[in-house]
Amino acid sequence: MAGDLPEFYFRIRENGAAVFRVDTENRMRRIEMDQIALVNVRNGEIRPHGDRLLSDKDMAAIRDWMARRLDLLAMRDIDDIHRAVDYLNLTTQWAQSKASGAQLEAVTDALLLAMHDLRTVLVRKKADRLSAAAGEGG
Repeated sequence: MAGDLPEFYFRIRENGAAVFRVDTENRMRRIEMDQIALVNVRNGEIRPHGDRLLSDKDMAAIRDWMARRLDLLAMRDIDDIHRAVDYLNLTTQWAQSKASGAQLEAVTDALLLAMHDLRTVLVRKKADRLSAAAGEGG
């Protein structure tokens, strides 16, 4: 079992992780986890825990984890957007075929405002991209 464990364990937190060194090479052969750092993926900060000094190997492992974590979060973000498109389609179908007048009354204004806000942002961003592309080509 000990050979299968990674050298570092990252306990996910809101903005990053607490980083632990995993140790099984002790007298009792128990798994011990020693916190070595806190990581903030939003600002890239790596803070050693307590008075600890992080080795180059520690820093490399933490930076590697941060890069993989940011890639995973980016994939999740786009997946969430694809799910939102699905939910919009399902909501359209619900409103057309199943919703009662009272149910529609309860959600129509909120949906219209959210969709108007989304449409405004999407149209503006699309125009910005088209303008930038025209500027690059011309």
